[in-house]
Amino acid sequence: VQLVESGGGLVQPGGSLRLSCTVSRLHFERRAMGWFRQVPGKEREQVACISANDDGTTEYDRSVRGRFTISKDSSTNTLYLTATNMRPEDTGVYYCTIGKGRGPPCLYGERWAEFWGQGAQVTVSS
Repeated sequence: VQLVESGGGLVQPGGSLRLSCTVSRLHFERRAMGWFRQVPGKEREQVACISANDDGTTEYDRSVRGRFTISKDSSTNTLYLTATNMRPEDTGVYYCTIGKGRGPPCLYGERWAEFWGQGAQVTVSS
């Protein structure tokens, strides 16, 4: 299963950035998907997920709730993470993932994720 990420880079505090991840159609329709973040010296943490139910239920870690938005485009099999009002502590490597089930819920942490993207570096700094 191939997940191809794009959109990382350098952003100033308070700025915005959008990450993209293309996913195989089979998994896009049948599995919950999500985004993890790894900060140097810390374990990977799940920041957002979106279920494969009709409503596309979304869930967020409290550290990003209200600032980040996870979404998906079925016409292009693309998963997005739109980050706004970014902070230096948002710096890290971001990974898109495919979960083991459809959800909801889907915010379970690493044990929930089955397939991983290659990671995209995001740096928030002035």
